[in-house]
Amino acid sequence: MSVSKWIGASLGWSFGGPIGAIIGLALGSIIDGLAGNKSSPLLGERQTGRRQATYRTRPQQRPQTKSGDFEVSLLVLASIIIKADDFQDQRELDFVRQQFTTMYGKERANHAFKLFKSISKQQISTRQVCTQIREMMDHPSRLQLLHFLFGIAKADTLVTENEIRQIYTISGYLGISSKDFESIKAMFYNSRENAYKILEIPKTATINEIKAAYRKMAKKYHPDKVIHLGREHQKGAEEKFRQVQEAYELFQKERGF
Repeated sequence: MSVSKWIGASLGWSFGGPIGAIIGLALGSIIDGLAGNKSSPLLGERQTGRRQATYRTRPQQRPQTKSGDFEVSLLVLASIIIKADDFQDQRELDFVRQQFTTMYGKERANHAFKLFKSISKQQISTRQVCTQIREMMDHPSRLQLLHFLFGIAKADTLVTENEIRQIYTISGYLGISSKDFESIKAMFYNSRENAYKILEIPKTATINEIKAAYRKMAKKYHPDKVIHLGREHQKGAEEKFRQVQEAYELFQKERGF
């Protein structure tokens, strides 16, 4: 399947608005016949002008996020994180390719990574992109995006302050609370204190409060919350769910309940 057919078959709402413009320009540098227009903003501007009105004047109910919508949102946000510390570490690039290969298979991952490299060359407005995602994507899927971004930042074993700030900024634009941000961040660090952050509870929490927090977080991070994105995206959700279970089991062991 060609890149153009893959994109056409995979995208829903993300084919409009700022993300649509980014994808349009990226395709312009890849697809035969459009390569000569890669320096021209014509495709992106026309598409943006036509589609922005669509997503900004959408009905109250969010449209269903397709696997392709989630995929290109990952690509765009991943390109922002990788450039956050002004250096594209090969380990981070390898992490993106590996994750996409695991989720989508080799052929689709190759298409995605080719698009990713083209996206990475663009100047992207983080606010505009995240605003579109926040308005069009459900909360569990946005949490999954955040989890993936931390995985990229941690791929080179060192999460820089610039990367943390960038991910925090993105999470704010995505409408993700500080508690949820700290919960997902804590999943990438091994310490007893992070168990409290994962369950979003204070150190003074009682056993009953720990149990209530576990039920709440298990429900929030349950893999079924992103079942509409396809089986390929449930693995990441299962990882978050496992971290919640491990934090709870730590408290069970320490407190004897």
